[in-house]
Amino acid sequence: MSNKAKGSRVERELIKLFTERSWRAIRTAGSGIGEDSPCDLIAAKFGKRGFAIEVKSSKKSIIYITKEQINDFVLFSSIIGLQPVLAARFNYEGWLFVSPEHLKDTGKYFALHINTAKEHGKRFAQFFEDIV
Repeated sequence: MSNKAKGSRVERELIKLFTERSWRAIRTAGSGIGEDSPCDLIAAKFGKRGFAIEVKSSKKSIIYITKEQINDFVLFSSIIGLQPVLAARFNYEGWLFVSPEHLKDTGKYFALHINTAKEHGKRFAQFFEDIV
């Protein structure tokens, strides 16, 4: 399975998670490609704040993301008034939702280590249901 197919599969998995909890979520066309669509999902629920979501999954303990991609993602989120959040899934850990501020600058990339995600990230209900 190609990386693109794997990415699409985990994005659909996350949409299902939102839908099962009465949220509405959509995949953005061409997500991750250029500045026209700098996030993977947009999610909202009546009475809750909306989110721009960048989805990442990895078998490894660190996820690397280019600085340009994160900067575009945060700017896009700000422009349209959505809160940016990284949805990270590490093998055997399930989904963790992390603010971009917790990424580590490694020079050319930002990195999210599994330990950082566990320390600063939250599970779905903690992150989305507790926020008004």
